[in-house]
Amino acid sequence: MERRTFLGTLSAPVLAACAVCMGACSKSASGSSGAVSANFTIDLSTALTSVGSSMVQAGVIVVRLAAGNVPASFTAVQVACTHEGTAINYNAPGTNFVCPLHGSTFTTSGAVTLGPASTSLKQYTITINGTTMTVTG
Repeated sequence: MERRTFLGTLSAPVLAACAVCMGACSKSASGSSGAVSANFTIDLSTALTSVGSSMVQAGVIVVRLAAGNVPASFTAVQVACTHEGTAINYNAPGTNFVCPLHGSTFTTSGAVTLGPASTSLKQYTITINGTTMTVTG
């Protein structure tokens, strides 16, 4: 077989394989913010009892920012960083959220303060009835 014929028959499968690989290597959150719909409750008599405590539930990170069982004492934002979907952490001393993968930071309301993320985190609505918190959005 001539070299030109061989290379011609080999090029189509190689190009197809490269296209598959390039798609698999693209950003995991490409085209998606990572935000989820939420509708769950938390018992505040047993969870989030101290300022700075946090928990993740249903793709949302909920943090107690201050004393008292009022909505302003808490925040709830999507747990997936808007850059590549990595789970963010709450940094109590800095009172912000930090992505451990590339270092993006966000305010407690989800606004970007340092990239590479360029899109804010989705913030969820918090309502409280007695010691039951409901997170929706």
